[in-house]
Amino acid sequence: MAKKFHNFINGEWVDAESGETFENRNPANWNELIGTFPKSDKEDVEHAVEAAVAQRDAWANLPVPKRGQILGRAGDIMVKRKEEIAKLMTREMGKILKETRGDTQEGIDTAYYAFGEARRLYGVTSTSELTNKATYTIIKPIGTAGIISPWNFPMAIPCWKIFPALLMGNTIVFKPASDTPATATKFVEILNEAGVPKGVVNLVHGPGSTVGEAILKHPDIGVISFTGSSAVGRRIAEVAGKNLKRVSLELGGKNPQIVMPDADIELAIEGVLWGAFGTTGQRCTATSRLILHGDIYDEFMDILIKRTKDLRVGDGLLESSDVGPIINESQLKIILNYVDIGKQEGAKLLLGGKRLTGGKYDNGFFMEPTIFTEVEPGMRIEQEEIFGPVLSVIRIFDFEEAIAVANDIEYGLSSSIYTNNILYAMKAIDKLEAGITYINAPTIGAECHMPFGGFKNTGNGHREGGKWPYEVFGEIKTVYIDYSGKLQKAQIDTEITK
Repeated sequence: MAKKFHNFINGEWVDAESGETFENRNPANWNELIGTFPKSDKEDVEHAVEAAVAQRDAWANLPVPKRGQILGRAGDIMVKRKEEIAKLMTREMGKILKETRGDTQEGIDTAYYAFGEARRLYGVTSTSELTNKATYTIIKPIGTAGIISPWNFPMAIPCWKIFPALLMGNTIVFKPASDTPATATKFVEILNEAGVPKGVVNLVHGPGSTVGEAILKHPDIGVISFTGSSAVGRRIAEVAGKNLKRVSLELGGKNPQIVMPDADIELAIEGVLWGAFGTTGQRCTATSRLILHGDIYDEFMDILIKRTKDLRVGDGLLESSDVGPIINESQLKIILNYVDIGKQEGAKLLLGGKRLTGGKYDNGFFMEPTIFTEVEPGMRIEQEEIFGPVLSVIRIFDFEEAIAVANDIEYGLSSSIYTNNILYAMKAIDKLEAGITYINAPTIGAECHMPFGGFKNTGNGHREGGKWPYEVFGEIKTVYIDYSGKLQKAQIDTEITK
C-alpha cells in the first residue's frame, strides 16, 4: 500500500481540510506509486499562515547565531541521510543518482553557509554630518515568506530560499512543486528534527492554481520567492505588486554555448553534452543553443553526434544511466511538439526527436537526446525555452556574430564560451547579456556561495546563492543616536564655521 503523506502546519502532520489527495509517481516507472499527498486549497494556506504569523516574534527574537545553529544541525542531518534523500529524489523526478546526490550536497552546502552567515550579518556604521551623533544600520525580518519551488532541483532550490529566509528571522509557508512533494516533505522533516520550532516552517501541498494563488494574495505574507517559468513569474509579479509585496523571481533561460576555432574541441564537446543533456535538459541553465564557428563545424559535429549516441538513457536509479526520464507525460508532449515545430521551421533533425518505447522504456517517459542543425536565429526552437533534451546548433563565422546571436533572445540567465583566446574570453564576459558567464565550462553548475540569476526575462533583478538572498528576506533599518543633549537639525543648510 502506498504511503500517505500530509501537510505540516503548526508542528503537526495533517490532511487537507477537503480530504482530497493527489498521486505522486515515478516518471521512470509510472506503475510505481510513491505516495498520495494532500490536495490543499485556500483554507489550508490560511491555517499555515495563521501558524506562521503566531510564531513571528518568538522566532525573530531568537538570537541569529542560535537560528544559525539550528540550520547547521539541519546540514548535519542531511549529510547523514544524503543517499536516502538522493534515491527518493531520483524516484520522484528521474534525474540520475549522481545528480540527485549533487542536488542534496548543494542543500548541505547552503545550510553550512547559513550557519556561518549567522555570525556575519553585518550592518553599516558611518559618520554623521552632525556632532555627537552616531549612525548605523541593522537588518530585521520581513515577517512571513511564501516559498514556491520547482521540481527539477527539489532539495537545492528550497534550501536556497528557506535557509536564508529562516536565518533572517522569517517564518515560512512552503508550497513545493506537485511533481516532487516527497523530497519537500523530507526536507521539512529534517528542519523539524534539527529543532526549528513548531509553526515556523509550514508545508502545504497542492496545485499552484489554489495553493500558490492563496499564498500570493494573503495579506500576511510579505515576501514571495519563486523559481519557475517566466509566464508564471509575470503572474506572481502582477498579483504581489498590487499589495507591494517583495518578490524574488528566478525564471527561464535559453542558454548559449559559443565554441570558437581556437577552443579545445574535446573539452567543448564534454561541456555541451553535459550542459544540453544533463538533468535530461530540464534545467533553466541547460545548454539549449550551441553557437558553433564554421571553421570547426564539421569536425565538431561529427564527434558530437557520435558521443551523443553513446549516452545511455534509462532509470536514474541505475548507476549505468547517463540520462533519465522526462518529468511527466504532459512535459514530454510539449517537448515532442517543439520537435515538430523545429522540423516545420526548416531546421534539420540530425539526431533523436522521438519518445523511447519498448522494454525498459514502456512504463516511463523517456526521450532520445535530440540535436537540430541548420537552425536560424529567430526560429522558435532557438528562441523559446523547451525544458528538455533538445539542442539547437547555429553556425556562425566570427566572434561578433556569435555574441549577437547569443544575446538575441528574451532571456539572460547563463552563457558559455570555449576559447583559448584571452581577448575573446574577456570580451565575452563584457558583452554577453547574462547573469552568469562561463569560460571553458558548460552553462550549468552553480556554486552555493555565488549569486545565481539573470538579466532580461530571466528574473526581476534579485539573486539566489551566497549573501544575496539575505537581502531579499530582510528589511534595513537605519539608526541615529544623538547624544548631544540638544536639538540638532539634519538636512538644514548651515554655513561651515571658519
